[in-house]
Amino acid sequence: TIDQNRLTQAVQQAALSQHIELKIKTELLQDQPWERAWMENFHPMRFGHRLWVIPRDRQLPSDAQDAVTMMLDPGLAFGTGTHPTTSVCLQWLDGVDLHGQSVIDYGCGSGILGIAALLLGAESVTGIDHDPQALIASRQNADENGVIQHLTLLPTGEPIDKQYDILLANILASVLIELAPLLTEMVKPGGKIVLSGILLDQAGMVQQAYEENFSLNPPQQLDDWILITGKRLPQPSID
Repeated sequence: TIDQNRLTQAVQQAALSQHIELKIKTELLQDQPWERAWMENFHPMRFGHRLWVIPRDRQLPSDAQDAVTMMLDPGLAFGTGTHPTTSVCLQWLDGVDLHGQSVIDYGCGSGILGIAALLLGAESVTGIDHDPQALIASRQNADENGVIQHLTLLPTGEPIDKQYDILLANILASVLIELAPLLTEMVKPGGKIVLSGILLDQAGMVQQAYEENFSLNPPQQLDDWILITGKRLPQPSID
């Protein structure tokens, strides 16, 4: 059991440490599967011109023509398309030619980005995550969308012995900075990076971590979040 008073005090102290005033109201609620209750308000969403993400058991809007449709059951893993960091990645994927491309999705969560890439024409996707539940959700979602045969799922830390045409990473900015050397080596010369999970005031630091090895495009902004994309520069020849 949780000591309600101690929990309330802890939340208030944390808020005060950030100079935030809170009024906390507590209410005893009947237990239910909270991880899925939110899905009642999860509706079909469009990203770019073609891509639609639709919760399981929902119908595509009748006016959606030439749609590329993804059915999604996020399970317990992050990534439904509702958050700006995911949305801006999906819009980017919808706007590029993915046919024949190899993609790695670092921090795959529910698998939404990798599955979208496959549905939009990518040849293969490798998804990586440290959370076993994320890998389970990714596998289930890929199977439901008929692309499981083109998806490889690996836990974080598994050796990667190849380079990819496109790297997607929708993770924390601090992790993007820390892993810059590792993520860089996963991208072919001439390949693309797509980095998300970056707040506006963090963009400069992330750019600095990648600008030596990539020709970076102007950042794209959605609400308070930034998308950084770029093309890997040719590797210097060794005489």
